[in-house]
Amino acid sequence: MQQRTRGIETSCVQGGYTPGNGEPRQIPIIQSTTFKYNTGEDMGKLFDLEANGYFYSRLQNPTCDSVAAKICELEGGTAAMLTSSGQAASFFSVFNIASQGDHVVAESSIYGGTFNLFSVTMKRMGIDFTFVAPDCSDEELEAAFKPNTKAVFGETIANPALRVLDIERFANAAHRHGVPLIVDNTFATPVNCRPFEWGADIVTHSTTKYMDGHGSAVGGCIVDSGNFDWMAHADKFPGLTTPDESYHGITYAERFGNAGAFITKATAQLMRDFGSTPSPQSAYLLNLGLESLHVRMKRHCENAMAVAKYLQTDDRISWIIYPDLEGDQDHELCKKYLPNGSCGVISFGVKGGRQAAESFMRNLKLAAIETHVADARTCCLHPASTTHRQMNEEELIAAGVPSDLVRFSCGLESSEDLIADIRQALDGINS
Repeated sequence: MQQRTRGIETSCVQGGYTPGNGEPRQIPIIQSTTFKYNTGEDMGKLFDLEANGYFYSRLQNPTCDSVAAKICELEGGTAAMLTSSGQAASFFSVFNIASQGDHVVAESSIYGGTFNLFSVTMKRMGIDFTFVAPDCSDEELEAAFKPNTKAVFGETIANPALRVLDIERFANAAHRHGVPLIVDNTFATPVNCRPFEWGADIVTHSTTKYMDGHGSAVGGCIVDSGNFDWMAHADKFPGLTTPDESYHGITYAERFGNAGAFITKATAQLMRDFGSTPSPQSAYLLNLGLESLHVRMKRHCENAMAVAKYLQTDDRISWIIYPDLEGDQDHELCKKYLPNGSCGVISFGVKGGRQAAESFMRNLKLAAIETHVADARTCCLHPASTTHRQMNEEELIAAGVPSDLVRFSCGLESSEDLIADIRQALDGINS
């Protein structure tokens, strides 16, 4: 794993791109689909992965790669790639090592879109998933593995259930079975948690959320720790350890080692075929967000704590989940993995159930009802009727998303104003 030698604040501002003499101080937007070469032989070396460079932006682009390098530095990884969305990052991270007839263990409280991707779409592709609760027993976790298991997938902080993953425990279980742990680190960001330091092997992000932070551009990212030894488990991962006949017979693990095999395959094979690449303009906007990530995350957490403490005192709130609060079911895990704060998102229920929760949201004036979260502006959502609406009541409960759950994402506004908005929205429920 790449060892971070400078503060994460410096990496947020200056990581990934170092201009030379007379070059642009800000990352240039290379808005070009193609790149010119003097000879076919020069370009051929790129296709053979024998030289560094660019030939078509569907696979790689200099702007996108500079931003990916910054996120790689922030996470302490060895290689990274941007994708067009967080959903694409989740898909690529699993599909890069699992195919028809394979099996994956996943945490049940993951984001509803990811749950649907795994349980419906990828199931149709012939990949089987077993979902386990984040607080399942060691026996239940062990029982979830099969001989054809290829990975374990979880979220540092589940969206919107806010369950904290015991990364170390899930990593140890994955490694006992010779497979990597993939962790979606979207809500925590590397500012508040770096999963590689706790044994995770691959990290994904929906950069649309805190990393962008301003609702400007949809995007995703995959980062490889470089720690998982693919050749030591060669029989499990033939896509990485045997020749890829669709790409000149390259064996990725042999050619690029543990540090580069996973991302190189995902780029040369999956990005080539699916084309889920972000635009250079989107990558540029993402980088602007990353430059202030370390400042914004602190404020998001401060606001969320203030709001959470208020909610605890209002008897019109039936329950609240925020792992930073003492008494939360995952507070001890939060102290272990997220000692500087978790995120700016709070989940809670309004007394009166689903109808009261919907009335509460209609009454909000400052917080906007949006299919969005982790933004500079405060937003609110009722997941059961939006992001998780594909789930039935039983699945909602299993995912930790009851039908009365309200997800409240604290932005960067005054915490006093946020509390005042919540109070007046509660006042208006029965009026």
